[in-house]
Amino acid sequence: MYRKYTPEEKIKIVRGYIKGEYSWSEKAHELGYNTPPGCFKRWLALYRQHGERAFYKTKGNASYTKEFKIMVVEEYLAGGTSACELAAKYQLSTADVLLRWISMYNANRELKDYCPKREVYMAEARRKTTIEERKEIVEYCINHNRDYKGTASIYDVSYSQVYSWIKKYDAQGEEGLTDKRGRHKTDDEVDELERLRRENARLKRQLQEKDMLAELLKKVQEFEGM
Repeated sequence: MYRKYTPEEKIKIVRGYIKGEYSWSEKAHELGYNTPPGCFKRWLALYRQHGERAFYKTKGNASYTKEFKIMVVEEYLAGGTSACELAAKYQLSTADVLLRWISMYNANRELKDYCPKREVYMAEARRKTTIEERKEIVEYCINHNRDYKGTASIYDVSYSQVYSWIKKYDAQGEEGLTDKRGRHKTDDEVDELERLRRENARLKRQLQEKDMLAELLKKVQEFEGM
């Protein structure tokens, strides 16, 4: 699992690289490979583009309009600039954010306005996903320090969806990511407690049906005796 770094630590690492004190591979080895060289390269690009202030987050979450997303994607597709460089230029959270936009753009999927509060946290943002998508999303989230919010924004799903999938994956593995809605487990597929609950419910229904039948017969008898 990748560790988190303070702004000061990031700046120190970047400055050391610029001074020629080590290569990115050497720094990754020194830190036990808990941060990939790709992260270092992005920090360097941020530092060169915006200086030290790039590592100090402003309050609130960034919002991206549909037009902004298309502009950045088309700038990338025009060539000459890497995803990492563009992520630094426009201060995206990671280059993966841009790569996701590019993937959606190339698949002719609509790039929508992004408002963190509305699209990540609110239930309206929920969308249907395939098992393959859920596996990819879970893998990405786990490999990025379980950043539920960031993962949700990249994959255009809600925070609650990502959180739920991770919990299910932790408990059941990939089996937990299968959408079981609409499928009723048989008695053989549930534990003893659930079987007892079901049997109790069946008995209650039978008693209710008997009571209803007795009441109906009573009314019929009363009617015939009139």
